[in-house]
Amino acid sequence: MLTELHIENFAIIHQLELKLEPGLSTFTGETGAGKSILLDALDALVGGRTDTTMIRSGSERALLEATYRIPSANRQAVHETLQREDLLDDPDFVSLGRELRREGRTIARVNGRTVNVSLLRELGSYLLDIHGQSEHLSLLNVRQHLRLLDRFSDNETTLEAYRRIYRNLTARRRDLKALREADQDAARRIDLLNYQVQEIEAARLQPGEEEELRRERDRLANAEALAQLAQTSLSLIEDGDPEAPPISELLGKAVDSLAALSRIDPSQAELYQQAETLAENLAEISRDVRRYLEQIEFNPRRLEQTEERLDLINNLKRKYGSNLETVLAFAEEARRQLETIAGASERVAELETQESRLLDELSRSGAELSRLRRQAAQQLGAAVEAELADLNMAGAQFAVDLRYEPDPQGAALADGRRVAFDESGFDRVEFLIAPNPGEGLKPLVKIASGGETSRLMLALKNVLARADEVPTLIFDEIDQGIGGRVGAVIGEKLWQLARQHQVLCVTHLPQLAAFGDQHFRVRKTVVDGRTLTQVDALDENARLEELAQMLGGVSEANREAARDTLQRARQRAGELTQG
Repeated sequence: MLTELHIENFAIIHQLELKLEPGLSTFTGETGAGKSILLDALDALVGGRTDTTMIRSGSERALLEATYRIPSANRQAVHETLQREDLLDDPDFVSLGRELRREGRTIARVNGRTVNVSLLRELGSYLLDIHGQSEHLSLLNVRQHLRLLDRFSDNETTLEAYRRIYRNLTARRRDLKALREADQDAARRIDLLNYQVQEIEAARLQPGEEEELRRERDRLANAEALAQLAQTSLSLIEDGDPEAPPISELLGKAVDSLAALSRIDPSQAELYQQAETLAENLAEISRDVRRYLEQIEFNPRRLEQTEERLDLINNLKRKYGSNLETVLAFAEEARRQLETIAGASERVAELETQESRLLDELSRSGAELSRLRRQAAQQLGAAVEAELADLNMAGAQFAVDLRYEPDPQGAALADGRRVAFDESGFDRVEFLIAPNPGEGLKPLVKIASGGETSRLMLALKNVLARADEVPTLIFDEIDQGIGGRVGAVIGEKLWQLARQHQVLCVTHLPQLAAFGDQHFRVRKTVVDGRTLTQVDALDENARLEELAQMLGGVSEANREAARDTLQRARQRAGELTQG
């Protein structure tokens, strides 16, 4: 619901603040006073077109702001949109803004943050509907017709059952498509996978093998140098050289000297024990070096085999992974894919059976959904035509066109035809209208805008009130070309509509204006040589004066007529409330 409207330097409005209440708000005033400017401002706030001519002369910018109470019916959709853009501040309210600058730039804002104009349009579709000369007409959007018909027909349970089947069928078809695409390439894929598995299996890889091979290759490649180093070490320990005795002999003498020392000075017995341990360790080193020397292998053939094995491993790593573990994992995955491909034919047959069963279920569910829609369409047509007759459009016809699109792969009808379907069912829905007898039904979207269209919208809105989730409806020129009697009927219908929606109506008829829960007067004034538009909320006395003016001029007789008009409207509203 629109709660506040701020307009600054827009057309001939200098500064305007409006606070709006639930129910029916009527706007009256002389032609040219600026009533249409209010609608232009609201249209701009929901993403309508703007240009620099809308900026008040002498100003560099125009500023428009509106605050809406988020409706319960659209709360989830509005919240999801705001959360998607990280703009949700208050769960109950949202503000839309539009700034027009003289250089041609426009800035859109939501909750004070700059956004794309398309976001204003998206949010506006949940918040506001302008009927009349504006292009922002939800009922002229063919894509909305099916949704409105479904809500009118109250077929939610049947529609949800259909959608569950549709989602299951779509999932099966998606799986089938993937399997069939895989099956087309199965032979080549099997050959490749078998080759990869066999190549890896033939290598008989072992975890940790590569590191051990590298160490063995290094030993074989450096066998001569290793033998020479080991022999040198052994000679120094056991044989010495011409200029010095062996290390073992020198260490033995040191041990003997420390043994003698410890016998004289027992406090140094630990030194003797350390020396004795060192001598034992040296003897162990000598034995280990000798064994190592005996194991050194001068084997060119084994070196060649080791290098070939490492080349094989490196080749497999280049193809299948960065190390032996990933190569082995690749082989395991290839085996799994081979098993999957081998079972694909059976899986395809299974999914085809499920697809056929689900398509049969979908056909039955979709046919029932269509039956409910066609039944509701007849009721909707009759109800709208009755409303149009009340609105001085007797003889106007309204119908809902439901048709199918043929599709050889689609759902089967009882007569054997196959038709296209989607998540909403089989039906392609469009509202048709013949405003005058003999003209023939035409698509609603081709009907010209103006008072006739506004009355059509009012008729539809009254009938579809429980199906329409947009909280604020605006009607402009709805009383064009009609008299006071029909104006009272329109006022009554707008008042009824305003029990479920907030309704704003621009009118020239006092009989209609009298039904307003709020009444605003739009007038032009001249201040310092500048023309300005002002909007005043009228109290009881001011309202009687305005209604009298609309009845032909302020006089005692017209005041009395205004009082009578207001009283009759209130009496009728009371009857409708009690009824």
